[in-house]
Order: sequence, then structure tokens, then C-alpha cells
Amino acid sequence: MSEVKRKMRKASVARSYCVACGCCVKVCPREAIYVERGVAAKVDVEKCIGCGKCARECPATVIAIEEVAS
Repeated sequence: MSEVKRKMRKASVARSYCVACGCCVKVCPREAIYVERGVAAKVDVEKCIGCGKCARECPATVIAIEEVAS
């Protein structure tokens, strides 16, 4: 039987366009995203599970869920 490999997904923020509203922070189930110094959101990739809740909630649409090398 062959093993199915799942590709890892993580959130990524286009920081130069982020408005630092904090909407993403409120919905993250793993507390993996935070607003750094009141300027822009940042993702802790170790905690991020790639669920996409932050991307769906972002009013500026600057968060993407991307596949990453495992």
C-alpha cells in the first residue's frame, strides 16, 4: 500500500499591504499569527496549521495559504 503524502500548508502575509487590524489574530485557533509592533501581521510557521481562517477573515485580503516544503 502506498503512503499518501500531504503537502504542508502555511499562512503567508503580504506585510507591506497589511493594515494591522488584528482580525486574523482573533480567529487563529493556534495563536500562530500576531500583529508585530502595531505595523503588520506576522505568522509563527511552527504553530501555523494552514487552516485558512486568517485568510478568510482578512479584510485587506493580504493573507495567503501556501504549500511549503516539508
